[in-house]
Amino acid sequence: MKLYLATSNPGKIREFEGAGLEIEMLPSMKSLPLAPETEDTFEANAIQKALYYGAHCEGWLIAEDSGLEVDALGGAPGVHSARWAGDDMANNARLVREMAGQAVRGARYVCVIALVEGGRVLGTFRGTVEGEILEAPRGAGGFGYDPYFLYPPFGQSFAEVPKERKAGVSHRGEAIQKLIAWMRENASR
Repeated sequence: MKLYLATSNPGKIREFEGAGLEIEMLPSMKSLPLAPETEDTFEANAIQKALYYGAHCEGWLIAEDSGLEVDALGGAPGVHSARWAGDDMANNARLVREMAGQAVRGARYVCVIALVEGGRVLGTFRGTVEGEILEAPRGAGGFGYDPYFLYPPFGQSFAEVPKERKAGVSHRGEAIQKLIAWMRENASR
């Protein structure tokens, strides 16, 4: 069975493909208006997007919502991570500005994947990874907040970690593994 992916973010696409999922971009993705993201949780936004895009294809479709929760900022930027200040550069500048002088630097990435078929939600799959916010960027890889997100077990930012190694511990990697396990259990349906 085909599994369609509803995203236009190249970084996210690479992470799904790197996990070994046989996916196809939703063929009409580029011609559709963007799905609304009006909910207050990652799960609700993922479901909202999956149902919206799922109405434009036959078969299974996944959509996800993900972002950064920073303890010192009360969980912000949270569900607003991608559009917190505009683009990656502006988002990171705002993060640095708002974290200036903060002693508490704990944060986590969160990802929720929603799987739909025929207007029905088949499941949601959540992954998280704990880390700390750096005062200065490190590394040239990754995307989004990765240069500022230190993963303590590696002693590196997510922008310094090779993508294969990051996929093994990332929030998206964890959610993808839960999705894959569900698909294996339900493949014969």
